[in-house]
This record gives sequence, structure tokens and C-alpha cells, in this order.
Amino acid sequence: MTSVTFIIDEIFTGGYTAKAMGVSILTESESYEQIKENIKKAVHCHFEGDELPKVIKLHFVKEEIISL
Repeated sequence: MTSVTFIIDEIFTGGYTAKAMGVSILTESESYEQIKENIKKAVHCHFEGDELPKVIKLHFVKEEIISL
């Protein structure tokens, strides 16, 4: 695997969740900087040696509510 893609959701009440696409990896954090670090750690725990992806892609999803 050359890359793994994570969907990062901003939680409305604060914090972030990140879920890998096609791989069973899920992590969460209270800050954006920390979620990136948690993703790196989770990828290193899930893959070994030559299986370790060369690139981690982040797809950021932000939900926003607009009052009318």
C-alpha cells in the first residue's frame, strides 16, 4: 500500500475523529494538531515494515450550521 486516506470529521461539540478508508483504523482528539499525531501513531501501529504506507492523505469534513 503506497498511501492511506483518512476522513477527518470536526465534531460539533469540539474535537475531531479520523477514520481510515479501506483499513480498520479509527482515532480521535481534541485538537487538529493532535489528531494528525494520533493518525501517524495509529498507522505505525497498524502496519509493519514494508507494508507501512509512504503517504497519509487527510480528507477534512467540516459541518457548519447556518441559521435562517
